[in-house]
Amino acid sequence: MCEQLSEGIPLREICRQEGYPAWRTVYDWMKKDKDLSTAIAYARDVGYDALAEDCLLIADTLQFGEEVTETETPEGEDAEGNTLTKKTVTIRKVDMLGHRKLQIETRLKLLAKFNPKKYGDRTIHAGDDEAPVVVEGKFDMFEELIKGYKMHRLMNE
Repeated sequence: MCEQLSEGIPLREICRQEGYPAWRTVYDWMKKDKDLSTAIAYARDVGYDALAEDCLLIADTLQFGEEVTETETPEGEDAEGNTLTKKTVTIRKVDMLGHRKLQIETRLKLLAKFNPKKYGDRTIHAGDDEAPVVVEGKFDMFEELIKGYKMHRLMNE
C-alpha cells in the first residue's frame, strides 16, 4: 500500500483493488498504530513529489485526440421545394492541450491542498520569525496631534 502511495496513487484508489481493505479500515488502523500512520504519511509525501513530477511529464508529452467538425452545405431543392443539404464530417488529429492543462492544474491544486507548506502559494499576512512585520513611516503628525490634544485639555481645565 505504501509503495503505491509513494507513486502518487490515492489511498481510496488503492483500497478499491482486490485484496486491499476498505479505506475506512486503513484509517482505523492508522489511529491505533503510530508506526503505520508515520509510514503512510511518509509514503504520501513521496507520492506528492511523484504527482509534481507527473505535471512536467504531462506538459512535455503531446496527447493526441480527434477533433470532429460537422458542416452542412446546401445542395439545391427537392421537388417540393425543401432545401437539400450535404453533411460533411471532418476529423482532425490534434494535441489535446486543454485536457493537458486541466490535468496539470488539478494536480497542482491538489498538491497545494495536500501539502500547502511545500506546494502552496506562500502568503504572509502577519509576521513570523523569518519575516517579521516592520512598520515604517513618519509619525510626526501623530505626535503633533497628541500635543495639540494635551494643550487643549490643559486649557479647558
